[in-house]
Amino acid sequence: MPDWTYHPLRGIAAALLGERRSQLAALKVLATVGSLPGGGRIVACGLGHRHAPRRLAGQIAGVDVRVRLGAVVPPAVARHAVRALPLLGAGLIEIGPVSSADVGLVRDAVAGRRIPVVARTSDPDTKAALVALVDAVVTDDYVHPRSVQEAVQALAEPSTVVFATPDLLIREGPGWFARVIDAAGPVGGRRGFSWLWGLFLGIGMIVAGLAAVAITLGPVLLWYDRDYLGVTTIGQHLGHFLQHDRISLAGSMIALGVLYVGLSAGGIRRGWPWAREALLVSGWVGFPTFFYFVGTGFVDVLHLVATLALFPFFLLATRQRAGGQRRPLPDGPRRQWRHALIGQLLLVVTGLGIVVGGAVVSVIGLTTVFVPSDLTYLHTTTEVLQAANPRLLSFIAHDRAGFGGALMSAGIGIAALSAWGWRRGESWVWWTLVLAAISGFGCALTVHGEIGYTDLGHLAPAYLGLAVTIVALVLARPYLCARRPIP
Repeated sequence: MPDWTYHPLRGIAAALLGERRSQLAALKVLATVGSLPGGGRIVACGLGHRHAPRRLAGQIAGVDVRVRLGAVVPPAVARHAVRALPLLGAGLIEIGPVSSADVGLVRDAVAGRRIPVVARTSDPDTKAALVALVDAVVTDDYVHPRSVQEAVQALAEPSTVVFATPDLLIREGPGWFARVIDAAGPVGGRRGFSWLWGLFLGIGMIVAGLAAVAITLGPVLLWYDRDYLGVTTIGQHLGHFLQHDRISLAGSMIALGVLYVGLSAGGIRRGWPWAREALLVSGWVGFPTFFYFVGTGFVDVLHLVATLALFPFFLLATRQRAGGQRRPLPDGPRRQWRHALIGQLLLVVTGLGIVVGGAVVSVIGLTTVFVPSDLTYLHTTTEVLQAANPRLLSFIAHDRAGFGGALMSAGIGIAALSAWGWRRGESWVWWTLVLAAISGFGCALTVHGEIGYTDLGHLAPAYLGLAVTIVALVLARPYLCARRPIP
């Protein structure tokens, strides 16, 4: 589990299972998931773990290691640790101290290992039994840092190998390896123009969203809408309903544009690899939803133009891998960091909730079109609307399904930015999330209030999402917006 679940929930887990049992359960779950096909990649990517820079490679007792950063584990938990800790960024595992009675445990632990495993023992007979099992048997004690900063300082010496103790990992959490790799990573380097294309993409999304708001508050229907429906005007009540759909969609587009501007100018420009991946995943979910028209039968001309105009910017923004990020700040005051982790958990959950909500809206838009509260607001039924204009349902379905697609894309952006971008002093992360929340929730709740569609059950997810987002951003602000020292 990542730090943003480990620290906020460890007290609850310890109360329910007991401290020792909850720690072992977390290790076992991580090891089990990592052993499934594709599970290791999902865990590593989900936790934001990145490949360590080449200068952190080295040797221990003549054995090559990808990163000179490992963990010491007792034989009793070695089997699960050897499968779980590499997913978090560990480059090697030391099992120790090992006695003759522990040789069987070591044999089980090293089967199918992904990274080098060494054993520490001072007993000659035990050493002889271990030689054929592990990559090396050591007797020396290596560097055991007490913090990220101590680990980074030790790794600056090419011959030094650093091992986290069990106590350190329990105190600091599973994200300790990734934080060390971040802090020891390369600084500066060539960035290219990918971030600039991403910036144009985000600005284009914002402009498209604002244009949609202007059209919706003005004529509502454009010429191709009227041609498709075969009408010149629509009733006021139905017009208000269409406005609520389209302004909610526009708010999601503006929020998505804000996220893309932040990820590009704040993340990709500064060399963070995860920023490109967040943009990549969000875009590959959002852009294909244009093809929802296959299920609705209505092609929105402006939607088509915007998609064709913006998609090349998306490809250019994500074609090149970023590298050479700036040095992150230390985690700072412990209380501030823990509050920020609670905020991080809340925002990741909010983002995932928006993804689920978007998927539900998409399915409804492509099937039943309306939820019961919609028909209550319209004072009609689906059959009546269908009889009044056979094309009306397809027309509304396109807006609903498109709104669902935009929600999914924005939710992925929020969840990825929150899960991967939480670093002290990265104030752009906080401002990006603030502006995205204002755009998305603001447009949706305002238009519902203006047209009188105030059904509490219908708006409950939006109210809940807004409340959770506000709490999360308040908790995270001191951490994310910490001042960076003047160079």
